[in-house]
Amino acid sequence: MNAWEPIAAKDTPKREARRAPFELRRAAADGQAPPTPLVFASPHSGRDYPDDMMAAAALDAQTIRRSEDAFVDDLISEAPKLGAAVIAARYARAYIDLNREAFELDPGMFEDELPEFARARTARVAAGLGAIARVVSEGQEIYARKLTFQEARSRIEGAHRPYHAALERLIGEAHKAHGFAILIDWHSMPAAAARAGGRDRPCDMVLGDRFGAACASGLTARVERELEALGYRVARNTPYAGGYTTEHYGRPQRRTHALQIEINRSLYLDEARLTPTAGFARLKGHLERLTSALAGADWNALKT
Repeated sequence: MNAWEPIAAKDTPKREARRAPFELRRAAADGQAPPTPLVFASPHSGRDYPDDMMAAAALDAQTIRRSEDAFVDDLISEAPKLGAAVIAARYARAYIDLNREAFELDPGMFEDELPEFARARTARVAAGLGAIARVVSEGQEIYARKLTFQEARSRIEGAHRPYHAALERLIGEAHKAHGFAILIDWHSMPAAAARAGGRDRPCDMVLGDRFGAACASGLTARVERELEALGYRVARNTPYAGGYTTEHYGRPQRRTHALQIEINRSLYLDEARLTPTAGFARLKGHLERLTSALAGADWNALKT
């Protein structure tokens, strides 16, 4: 398939049918096995801010956009031509964060009581960054009023669940065809975060494998070597070890490997204007070279 493919109608409630919650591009035609075990995901690059969200917001869309992993989906858009399936969010992460557990919600944001199954006491919720974010990256409160649980449920049913259902299918297809699957979850980080941990110089990329729990060590090492060969400074697990996606899907004992890659935004983005810089094309080309290397690698060790 050569074009971004909208979500199938059966996967989304009728009330959300006017909006496709993700874009999907496979590396093979419908019905054919994926040519490689690679699945790429971009859960935070969505730029769709629905009217119902903005009607409740205290901030304008440009301010809320500070929380986006802006243009990460564009950076990896050529991956299907190189053998990797790609799924990318369309809704903004501030609307619904696909790298969180579905009901990881802050009770203080809602006018009604949350159900008992909601996960209200997590570090991400405490930071204001649950499945529905309370703040943007600068700590500014997003909403002018309290939301209802029904609003949260609508976002979860209309976007979160279809996205993860599709991602699970892609991983399952890769696993069936190759005996294992490799999920790369792509993100970007503020330049300020790249100096975390007292580094003398900021890192360019952070590889998050949940400290070895989410994928085989050989996968992390291979990605690290490829990026360093391209001239990038690479760190592991600090300040980002991987979020819900890496934790949920990374099951190396079941031959499903998940690795998060955080890209320093200063490599390709004007963070103030949220526009690509001259570095965008260079970085995109390098990520294509990385994808080609991963697609052509001998991964037999991951089958055992």
